[in-house]
Amino acid sequence: MTDRIGILGGTFDPIHYGHLAIAEEVRVALALDRVLFVPAAYQPLKAHRPGADAHHRLAMARLACATNTFFSVSDVEIARPGPSYTVTTLQAFHDAEPGELFFILGADALNDLLRWREAARIPELTSIVAVQRPGITLNMKPLFAALPALRERLTMIDGPRLDISSSELRQRAADKRPLRYLMPDSVVEYIAEHGLYQSHS
Repeated sequence: MTDRIGILGGTFDPIHYGHLAIAEEVRVALALDRVLFVPAAYQPLKAHRPGADAHHRLAMARLACATNTFFSVSDVEIARPGPSYTVTTLQAFHDAEPGELFFILGADALNDLLRWREAARIPELTSIVAVQRPGITLNMKPLFAALPALRERLTMIDGPRLDISSSELRQRAADKRPLRYLMPDSVVEYIAEHGLYQSHS
């Protein structure tokens, strides 16, 4: 039987319970065999450079995923030089993984899909799972017009309503405010041990 593999990309700067809850929600809803977390080296459409170096974000993702046997972490984007283009990553997994791919993204990211490099190839390589978020309105008409293959390859999921953002967590770390109960204790301890985000303003 072919494995059903979820792929959740992002800066994970830092990873938190919102990321983990979304991955678990999609895994259960779509009966995925596993979910791969793929920390980005640098996302071209993000306005800011990551607050923590890639090796720290990779380490935190591994710590966060360690307690779920269905989760694993890939360094494919961090090991590859240059910006992190989703289409390149999906092609690599498509070539290497003997299974059906499900690319997980937030509804806000789905709205931006036409700005992504070679967007038309993405639904050819993977099914797309868009997780609804509070306050996000989707405009599907231009998406379906530009990417007709998306109609048959898109699943919408109402995600868990955890109002946690990485930018808020970076600021909390900078202000020395509590991070516990917003992310796994192992990640909280890693941030403290390495003094991450202390220069964030």
